[in-house]
Amino acid sequence: MQREDLFSKEAALKNQAKRELANGLEKASLDKLRLQCFSRGATGILGLARAFRVMDDDGSKTLSLEEFKKGVNDMGFEFDESDIAELFKSFDTDENGSINMTEFLMKLRPPMGTCRLNIIDKCFDKLDTNSDGQITIEDLKHAYSVHDHPKYLSGELSEDEIMTAFLKNFEAGAPNPDGIVTKAEFINYYASISASIDNDAYFDLVLRRAYKL
Repeated sequence: MQREDLFSKEAALKNQAKRELANGLEKASLDKLRLQCFSRGATGILGLARAFRVMDDDGSKTLSLEEFKKGVNDMGFEFDESDIAELFKSFDTDENGSINMTEFLMKLRPPMGTCRLNIIDKCFDKLDTNSDGQITIEDLKHAYSVHDHPKYLSGELSEDEIMTAFLKNFEAGAPNPDGIVTKAEFINYYASISASIDNDAYFDLVLRRAYKL
């Protein structure tokens, strides 16, 4: 689970997004929200998705304008009332006063080709050892050994602490970390990383190295 390449790409993503936000050019509301997510790194979209999920008490995967506004504001994104209303209206296509949360988040994350989605799927499947659609510490214990990890060898960290630290990479900035990474969250994370890598072959190589495929 070596992530040096991923950390460097995430830093590039954050810096590029901050530059684009500061360039003074007019931007569509969705582009502004995506850039503000990217300026927080690969977990920006994840944090927003989790904020929305917390508000979805009935499991309907829909959000009202007030819920949508609260989610955006809770994450500390800089939007005025008109921007939020424009965003919401563009997704409330049937004008029923609610938007589909899943569809919104799919459009928010940058598009990826089939080859990139395929390698992300392979990485997820390797970690999801019981094939239940989510990654937990127990999954990681079956997928990896930490016995050669420097901090395990030194006694600084236990096996569970090392595994938990890995899962937290996908939950940084999330309002309610739960130690569980869903497939959608995994894809959203690497969709953000993907935005900073132009070459498909290099993206594939970075993930194969990270997950020893």
